[in-house]
Amino acid sequence: MLLSIPRDLITFTVALLASLGLTIPIRHLALRFGMVDKPGPRKVHINPIPLLGGIAIYLGFVLAVLLTLHDVPLSQILGILAGATLLAAVGFLDDGGLLHHQVKLFIGMPAAALFLVASGIRAQFFSHFFSGPVSGVLDIALTIVWVVGITAAFSILDHMDGLCAGIAAVAAAFFTISAGMNGQTLVRTLGAAAFGAALGFLRWNFNPAKIFMGDGGAMFLGFLMATLGLKVRPDSVDFPVTWLVPILILGVPVFDTTLVSISRSRRGLLPFTSPGKDHTAHRLSNLGLGHRGAVLILYLVGAAFGSLAILIQRISANTAYAIVGVVVLLASVAIFYLESLPYERQVKVAKPAV
Repeated sequence: MLLSIPRDLITFTVALLASLGLTIPIRHLALRFGMVDKPGPRKVHINPIPLLGGIAIYLGFVLAVLLTLHDVPLSQILGILAGATLLAAVGFLDDGGLLHHQVKLFIGMPAAALFLVASGIRAQFFSHFFSGPVSGVLDIALTIVWVVGITAAFSILDHMDGLCAGIAAVAAAFFTISAGMNGQTLVRTLGAAAFGAALGFLRWNFNPAKIFMGDGGAMFLGFLMATLGLKVRPDSVDFPVTWLVPILILGVPVFDTTLVSISRSRRGLLPFTSPGKDHTAHRLSNLGLGHRGAVLILYLVGAAFGSLAILIQRISANTAYAIVGVVVLLASVAIFYLESLPYERQVKVAKPAV
């Protein structure tokens, strides 16, 4: 009877139960050692909230993968787990104030990307246009940019109760669906594990949150989403469309990062080093939706993006690009509108005189 149960369902269940069950004891551990996120002018919570919830997500995912993945390339599994573990560790050190925040962006994330490259996981974009060593180098460079960009996007997305975990769960679900449609066993199982781990943690992280995942958890989830984006390849779909699939599935973090990058650059701020209440969720909340309403709206937007990613795999390339063109136009209008709304602006800190 057990053998008839789909492996990805087992993987999802193990990750879900492990993450769900481990979060509370990890919360007590964080409180005992004083690992809490204190309220501040750039925070939306008013009471100290325990950190380290990302440990439960990490353990749930790793346990599910190790128990269910046995007939896939070992080198790729090791590369994924090595990169994910590195970023989780770097993030937890950053949460504890033991690491400069730029280390994760300029050292940790590129190093994690190189683990993927070493295991044979990389973008295959330029190789579709021309062959030779130059295309390989460009694909490796694109892999690093993609991994750093998506990981950083999830890192800055973790600013409101349930947002990062929920968006990761939605994206992982659509990666799993896409992989299932195209017979990608490894991607389907990894997606199911990420879905279960994020969803189990979300039980304790949704507003009002009892625990935060911390930067270790956010970067871990971001790295997994970037990896799934590199691995998902609909074989029955022409190349001109395949590269759009992961971008659409990750549409919410891509949109949010674009919004804050444009907004902060216009004000002379560095996008990834200037935290503030100027994200999409903050602006939606200020419209009267509140924290819960803003997060739920972004869940729905993530599901809409994911549904489009599934749809474009079933239609012609010309129609797919027409749809994506409309999406880009609507996203541009949304950025313009959201940027026009009032929000709490960061103050540029002047450099001290020497």
